[in-house]
Amino acid sequence: MNSTQHDAVIAGGGLAGIVTALELLRAGKTVALLDRDTPERLGGLALWAFGGMALVGTPLQARRKIPDTPEIALRDWLRFGELDAGDEYPLQWARHYVQHSRAQVHDWLLNEGVTFMPAVNWVERGRHGDGNSLPRYHIVWGTARHMTERLIAALRQAGAGGRLSLLHRHRVTGLERHGGQIAGVNAIDEATGAELRLQAPVVVLAMGGINGSHAEARKNWPADRPCPAAMLNGAHPLADGALHHWAADHVGAQITHAGEMWNYAAGIPHPFPHFAGHGLSLIPCKSALWLDHTGRRIGPEPLVTGFDTHWLCQRVAAQAKPWTWHLLNWRIAAKEFAISGAEHNARIRDRQFLPFLKETLLGNHRLVRQMQQQSPHFIVADSLPQLAGQMNALTASHDIDAAVLQATADAFDANFAHGSKLENDEQIRRIRHARQWGPDKLRTAKPAPLQTKGAGPYIAIHMQLITRKSLGGLRTDLASRVLDGAGQPIDGLYGVGEAAGFGGGGASGKRSLEGTFLPGCILTARAAARHILTGDTP
Repeated sequence: MNSTQHDAVIAGGGLAGIVTALELLRAGKTVALLDRDTPERLGGLALWAFGGMALVGTPLQARRKIPDTPEIALRDWLRFGELDAGDEYPLQWARHYVQHSRAQVHDWLLNEGVTFMPAVNWVERGRHGDGNSLPRYHIVWGTARHMTERLIAALRQAGAGGRLSLLHRHRVTGLERHGGQIAGVNAIDEATGAELRLQAPVVVLAMGGINGSHAEARKNWPADRPCPAAMLNGAHPLADGALHHWAADHVGAQITHAGEMWNYAAGIPHPFPHFAGHGLSLIPCKSALWLDHTGRRIGPEPLVTGFDTHWLCQRVAAQAKPWTWHLLNWRIAAKEFAISGAEHNARIRDRQFLPFLKETLLGNHRLVRQMQQQSPHFIVADSLPQLAGQMNALTASHDIDAAVLQATADAFDANFAHGSKLENDEQIRRIRHARQWGPDKLRTAKPAPLQTKGAGPYIAIHMQLITRKSLGGLRTDLASRVLDGAGQPIDGLYGVGEAAGFGGGGASGKRSLEGTFLPGCILTARAAARHILTGDTP
């Protein structure tokens, strides 16, 4: 078995692993970074992510007269996440996040040449105003792909001269310990089958989450929450939890909050999947009617995106069949339809400001036509009876009665028959509330009857729940040190990013304020590097 010596070994080439390695390399350390995927996928899910970040007290917020503070953000975080008052380390990380996201994420990224779009979006407001009480969702200009590519370029520059050993298609099979101290890792080259030993006094676990494996997700699914019969995968099969369990079984690491996940309620199969079961996470249209498998509106409280994703997922999972429908028209889709991630947000990803502005103002007809052409789950028809027939053809059923679908549309449209003073629909109220904030108004259609003349054709989108991020993970302290069952650091072992539940083994609790994941990777990575280099704890 070949053996090499390094100052630190990092298991995982996602954002958290890259940032940790970058900080260590810039301080003169030698680093081995192992990643299970192929070279072009270095960066992990961050390479494909949209790039939204919940940041607190930024200059952009100040320019928009948003009076955000760490105190306000922490109040929102603890209330919405429902963190347990006795959950020491997640609480510490929640406080650390709101206090330091401005300086250690926002300002740090600016110094790395990463900028943000001029609007601050208002997401996860809560069904009863119990989520984000203020807009704090910042979007990276160029999406997370641009950010990740810049950091990878910086990583290669900092590692010049042989100080960085970047090993693709390598899987860590176990950790080595000598005298109670971490001494490195054993790994296998998955391309050749060759085994190797990488010796180092420091190992950083940055391998991502655990619910890229549906078996793992189902095993950990909370017993008090509905679990759908079928799901799509929006994570990656390599995020399977194997290294989490190895660390727990062999060195005493603790996995906490494994049943807490940040899934999404509106997924469709990827038209060109990267792996089996690969799904795209849609950003559901606020103005679309969310229907069950029979074409009836799910209620009594309508499902509307942008308020409580956790609740949406539970409602979708509780349906009689593991899919739901969105019913909308072309007018709504052109204004509101979007897909999360860099891949389908080309104008932002490629930093094409004028084309982005044009599509925002005039409608993203390009994306709507693209999905019409590429996905059988995106159905377009000139009439509701025709739409019902195509919906049934897709599901190989007779679930949708055309008369029921027509009655669903008619009941909603009746709200507009006598003017806005006689509207009485919770979805319309939430849409009007969302449109009070400028950036949301740009991306949310003015309420109108679904069957408005000239607004067609009609669209039905066949959707399933899609797994995404693990909110739980390895328990860590504020230095990102992995803790054992007694709450003591395992000497030389660190956990960062999603592997550590974005801090502490579950900093978000049951719900995220959304946009806390990329910053959580950066914060935990920088904390680990700081402690490795100086012994300092935030």
